[in-house]
Amino acid sequence: MRVLLVGNYEPDGQESMARYASLLYCGLRDAGVEVTLALPGATLNRNGRPPTDWWKWVGYVDKLVLAPRSISRAARHADIVHVCDHSNAVYVPQGTGAPHVVTCHDLLAVRGALGEATDCPATTTGGILQRLILAGLSRAHAVACVSQATLRDAARLLPGYRGELVVTPNALNHPYGVLAPEVRRERLRALPVLAGDEPFLLHVGSNLRRKNREIILESLALIGPAWRGKMVFAGQPLSPELRDRARQLGVADRLVEVEKPGNDVLEALYGSAHALLFPSRFEGFGWPIIEAQACGCPVICSDREPFPEVSGNAAILCDPDDAGAFARGVFELASLPGRRENLVSHGLANAARYGRREMISRFSALYERVAERA
Repeated sequence: MRVLLVGNYEPDGQESMARYASLLYCGLRDAGVEVTLALPGATLNRNGRPPTDWWKWVGYVDKLVLAPRSISRAARHADIVHVCDHSNAVYVPQGTGAPHVVTCHDLLAVRGALGEATDCPATTTGGILQRLILAGLSRAHAVACVSQATLRDAARLLPGYRGELVVTPNALNHPYGVLAPEVRRERLRALPVLAGDEPFLLHVGSNLRRKNREIILESLALIGPAWRGKMVFAGQPLSPELRDRARQLGVADRLVEVEKPGNDVLEALYGSAHALLFPSRFEGFGWPIIEAQACGCPVICSDREPFPEVSGNAAILCDPDDAGAFARGVFELASLPGRRENLVSHGLANAARYGRREMISRFSALYERVAERA
């Protein structure tokens, strides 16, 4: 079987989607599948400028006007076309051809365009784009949702859909694991502020409103001197607004920012952290939860779906708007060693469910079913 994977437009800088496409490509290749990865070409934006100001509109021309033709040509040589990100569902054709599978990571932007509260409001043009994406999903032969929560949204927003709606959870995109203490220390040597034995909490993500970083700052203020650890923000540096908020709360001196750490450093951060704090209000999956669990790091996360599902309930679940609940979770882990050990052991068992082999097996079976029906 020949599979064409359709990835993302590189100037958009969607790192998580690039990792997902690479995960699929390597997994299918290693499973003996003939696989090709095609990306919407940066024809007008040859220098890869980020999508700000008018370069955003140049990107729309590249993606929506110029790229469909090249994607269509590549699809002629495939038995299955797999669009790796639902935001590219516009490439699902209206006519005949190879059957199309689309991975649906979340429908937050679509829901936002429909007026639902998802922290993802849409502009007028954004609303048009989200309707095009929803129409593309409706044409797909199968929509593979990364969680049950995303599947429920898809079933609700695609009434009368005739294709196959399935859940195919994400896999770990790096072989994260429990490291020996000396290995963790060596990897963190480049971060002198973390070189000692002082404990720290960890958040991995960005400043998007739905990531809810402000509640972490408020939790840290409530913790106060009763737990004298630092708070490490890995990923996107804090915004000026969040830094101002930290100063207002009196916790600015306890913050450490680690911009876009590589997998080795991130693995050491997970393994050394007192806990991962993940208070997101909305996600389709939540990769950091299973990454932390695979490294033996306890998780304190939002109780919103899909986090109980993804964490296997091996996490302390909190109302994402309750800073006190996250603070209590930190104290619980510090004062009850047995609770920590229980979360670590159950978290390791849960993370083991998200292996690449299992994910590729699910997709291979889905491709076969879709090809038989086409």
